[in-house]
Amino acid sequence: MRISISEIKVNPGRRNAAPADVRELADSIAEIGLLNPVTVSQSRTLIAGLHRLEAARLLGWTEIECVVSGLEGLRAELAEIDENFVRSDLTPLEFGELLLRRKEIYEALHPESVQTNQGGPFRGNQHQEVSDTMTQTTKSFAQDTAEKLGVGRRTVERQVQIAKNLTSETKDILRGADMPVTRKQALALSRLAPGPQAEAAALLAAGEIQSVEEYAPPARAGPVPQPGPALTPDALAAEASQFAQVLQRTAQRCRPESFAQLSPPQLSTLWRQMGSARETVEKFEKLLEMNTK
Repeated sequence: MRISISEIKVNPGRRNAAPADVRELADSIAEIGLLNPVTVSQSRTLIAGLHRLEAARLLGWTEIECVVSGLEGLRAELAEIDENFVRSDLTPLEFGELLLRRKEIYEALHPESVQTNQGGPFRGNQHQEVSDTMTQTTKSFAQDTAEKLGVGRRTVERQVQIAKNLTSETKDILRGADMPVTRKQALALSRLAPGPQAEAAALLAAGEIQSVEEYAPPARAGPVPQPGPALTPDALAAEASQFAQVLQRTAQRCRPESFAQLSPPQLSTLWRQMGSARETVEKFEKLLEMNTK
């Protein structure tokens, strides 16, 4: 049926259509017509066919051929997510968040993993329309999604885990980056604790480090160690001497060019370590002063 384009609503959280793709599609529609209608819900909310809708709008159409689907609520959102997967410009973060949301919806719709005889490879909604059979499967979420996207099951599970483990702060940092981080770096970030994760993400986004492996997080605060028995005079003299010798050897081998090559995280870590060493030396000096008066 034909529906007025002005009546069709597009969810605000949906990704924008790519202008170049819309222009190309508009040229094709102008030449051979609209081969596949767009899909809308009974409330006239777009489910599939954003690029076709925008191409029709670009051509000056006031109406477009539509399929009104019975998919409502969660099923409509699931179908919309499935269409977004065919976009080639999804960042690893966007891809992971779509998978995470799809998992939530899928498991809400199929908590018992109902067996059906439907399914098949996912080809994208520019070529094949969404139907109720698209969301029915005998398989787990990971297996079903992997087959629809043509990727490995482990890839799906890993991407979902990345989206779950990245904090909101880290995601905001990555969204604001000039260049999206790679899937490998997103995975490495997701394995860090929340504080270091955000710090490493900020350094990546700013281009100050090229990989998470370059990030040296501050040492994790563990339980406060209990002091051992007091050192004997000979043991105290020996340990203090070793400590001083280590500092002396390090200072003798330091060169300006070595410091110039340190990354920002390494410099930050070195500042913290030297601060700790300075406090230790000051404690030694105070104890020495107390016993030399």
